[in-house]
Amino acid sequence: MIRDENDFRALRDRRRFLREVGCGIGTMGLAHLLGAEGRAASGPADNPLLPKLPPLPAKAKNVIFMFMEGAPSQMDLFDPKPGLQKISGQTLPESLTSQLRLAFIKKDAKVLASPRTFKPYGQSGIEYSDYIPNIASCADDICLVRSMYTDAFNHHPGQLLLFTGSIQIGRPTIGAWSLYGLGSESKNLPGFVVLTSGVGTSGGASNFSSGFLPSHYQGTVLRNSGDPVLYLSNPEGVAAQTQRATLDAIRDLNQEHMEETGDPEIASRIASYELGYRMQSAAPEMADLSQEPAHIREMYGIDDPKTKQFGTNCLMARRLVERGVRFVLMMHASWDQHTYLNRDLKKNCDISDKPTAALIKDLKQRGLLDSTLIVWGGEFGRTPMVEIRNTQDPENAGRDHHPLAYSMFMAGGGIKGGQVIGKTDDIGFNIVEDKVHVHDLQATIMNRLGFDHTKLTYRHMGRDFRLTDVEGEVVKKMLA
Repeated sequence: MIRDENDFRALRDRRRFLREVGCGIGTMGLAHLLGAEGRAASGPADNPLLPKLPPLPAKAKNVIFMFMEGAPSQMDLFDPKPGLQKISGQTLPESLTSQLRLAFIKKDAKVLASPRTFKPYGQSGIEYSDYIPNIASCADDICLVRSMYTDAFNHHPGQLLLFTGSIQIGRPTIGAWSLYGLGSESKNLPGFVVLTSGVGTSGGASNFSSGFLPSHYQGTVLRNSGDPVLYLSNPEGVAAQTQRATLDAIRDLNQEHMEETGDPEIASRIASYELGYRMQSAAPEMADLSQEPAHIREMYGIDDPKTKQFGTNCLMARRLVERGVRFVLMMHASWDQHTYLNRDLKKNCDISDKPTAALIKDLKQRGLLDSTLIVWGGEFGRTPMVEIRNTQDPENAGRDHHPLAYSMFMAGGGIKGGQVIGKTDDIGFNIVEDKVHVHDLQATIMNRLGFDHTKLTYRHMGRDFRLTDVEGEVVKKMLA
């Protein structure tokens, strides 16, 4: 109600103000909304993980990398080699092994035929081992690569090359590169999450490090029991209001120091504190699998002691990508069967086969497989020759490291399923068709996320670095 001339003038002044600056206010509001969706040219300095649009059309929004540390035996799981039966117990000719680098066995080690049986699955008719019938049931969604190769023949260098593109320690990992390029759509959880099972990996934290990228791009390990992250819960007697006031004071001090020094790691520290605060409610809710219906728990094997740990990680991976987490690294160790191949390979398959298939099928039925890229495999393969460390035990036979030819598979995220890429010779020693180097795999993953792998770079020590170093080609046969 206008009561006098002063009220009229105030109203007129407010109208004039809104008329003159209203466009600017609207633009500010629009910029905020676009920034929250990753569509603005730049985001606020205190949110380095703001989601970004990729420069190219993307097929995948998220990645679940199922790393089978130690190197699963390809000729016992994915690449049937009946030719081994013909020469089992014999030595390979020197012309074949002269340039071979081996970790433990000698070049005159005897050939070991696989006792596994293979049969075709799905409409694609791709053959898989009797040890992995559940993964095999997803044959028409899987792109099986039988022609992978790498430059490293020992575990840590092989893992560094697989995840960072270099055998030199200190480079950013593929998860960190993905987060650097795309940011994260999850406001209350880390954008790059690591889930572990088994006995631990040779590479350890170097498999999920941010290297020379700012530390807010590194992976965050979620624990299998208790708080998902250490010290997530407040100590007894610390109220939420007290914690918030403490964080505000620390943030202000860090902000002042950052303005003085320009150190980007201080921005990482501020972002980490704030993310940790938001995680206190989001992480326990995400990790609470009691919310899942009984048939989903059974599907993943959550209540079976044999599959519980790996199955829990698979189900957590699905819940993480549902909540916008960009990159999930699952590390299961170890597949390093130098001895007792048949016994220990079966043990690992019994742990991982059912949950892996459950993850693929669950993502598919929820409409998430098309936008989630699954990668499954190790750092290299195993030799067709036998390794025996205990000559008194006939069951002791295993296989050594083999970088020249091995198998991995991918599914979802713009990858064409129901096909085999590449071919090895009759004994699985060398690749004879469609060689795929580790850098080619990395380039293809980046392509599905919407990047030209040669242009996603970061300047460090005077040069522009990239994940694929100076190599790598997109494997076009893999693309849907």
